[in-house]
Amino acid sequence: MSNQPPHNLPLERLSSVLRQQYETFSNVDLGTPREILPEITTGLATPKIIVITGLRRVGKSTLLAQIAQTQLSDNFYFVNFEDERLLSFTADQFDHLHEALIGLFGERKIFLFDEIQNVPEWERFVRRLHDHGYQFIITGSNSSFLSQELGTKLTGRSLRYELFPFSFTEYIKFHRVELPKTPTLTTSERGALLKHSREYLVNGGIPDALKYPQLDILKTLYDDVLYRDIAALYRIDNVKSLQELAFYLISNPASEISFNKLKTNLKLGSVNTVKKYISYLENAWLFFTINKYAYSVKEQQIAAKKIFGIDTGMLNSVGFSFSKNIGKLMENLVFLQLRRHHQDIFYYKTKQNHEVDFFVPSEQLAIQVSQDLSNEKTRLRELRSLVELSEEKKEQNRLQIVNLADKETITIEGTTVEVVPLYEWLLSALSP
Repeated sequence: MSNQPPHNLPLERLSSVLRQQYETFSNVDLGTPREILPEITTGLATPKIIVITGLRRVGKSTLLAQIAQTQLSDNFYFVNFEDERLLSFTADQFDHLHEALIGLFGERKIFLFDEIQNVPEWERFVRRLHDHGYQFIITGSNSSFLSQELGTKLTGRSLRYELFPFSFTEYIKFHRVELPKTPTLTTSERGALLKHSREYLVNGGIPDALKYPQLDILKTLYDDVLYRDIAALYRIDNVKSLQELAFYLISNPASEISFNKLKTNLKLGSVNTVKKYISYLENAWLFFTINKYAYSVKEQQIAAKKIFGIDTGMLNSVGFSFSKNIGKLMENLVFLQLRRHHQDIFYYKTKQNHEVDFFVPSEQLAIQVSQDLSNEKTRLRELRSLVELSEEKKEQNRLQIVNLADKETITIEGTTVEVVPLYEWLLSALSP
């Protein structure tokens, strides 16, 4: 057998790369324990392929290390396909890679593959070895490619987990702040949590950006995703149009968007181009869109969508000076917390055309987000929309207004509305 792999990386060099990767991975700082870890641990007890998806630099590699060091007892291989020395790696080289790994570490049954989407047709090798009893934990930064592959070659074989930027709870733990031990907060605790929630709104939850605030990590990350994960991957010639669309979206979070208006205002040629570019941005985890709630799927598709960003820190770092609008940042943050736990999230328009920011049918939960309710006009507007929704739905809906600092219960026209401070809503076990 030849010791030369089918590309230009000799076996000795490949083994050196793999050894370095493993040593670095084994000594990585485990950082803040991620909330999703227990859920993944439960998944590990099954024979399923574990798939972790999320934005670049959101902490997938660190989560892998947390899994490895707490669950796997050194009985695993680790390969990072983001390593520039493996960028020419192709699917037909996996057997050679496996041979090198056995030569280094002996026979092991668990593979940890980081950023697997960089290898076309990776799923062929994974399926073949999975059929022979091997276990896989893989990560990737492009949800579309992973979905296509999981939905064809690996149907029914995988469990998929989404990793988001730090939640508020993780953010608090990252800063080594002790969380209150009782549900009744002291004045001091409320003040401290309010301060941290304001900072969280501005800073977001990308781990490296919080760890190295002196570096412009968020802007660099945004550019990397735009150019490497989208423009290069999808071979987009008119990069300027993609750039302008993304900049418009990141400067207008928690806003309704119309494909037609975007096409006209940004001179993007066709509605299909707008739809395609937005789908690319969603696949790369930069943005999310939600539909208007309607019983008709057709009506949902026709109505304007609302756009949200992956991280409020990135919105502040990249978007056009909108950060003074704390209300929009709060709404984006509430969306992200909902999205961690629910796929079916909508905004709602009442028959009087009054908007409710979020409606989660599975929880019968309706939420308005407002910076504060001290202005009587604002207060009545937020309450009116929730009351109209409650009357139209004729169900026992839970109605909430998430604001920055105040807490109260309001009864209006026989309808009860909870007013909850953002920090409490984000931390509460009662919030979805």
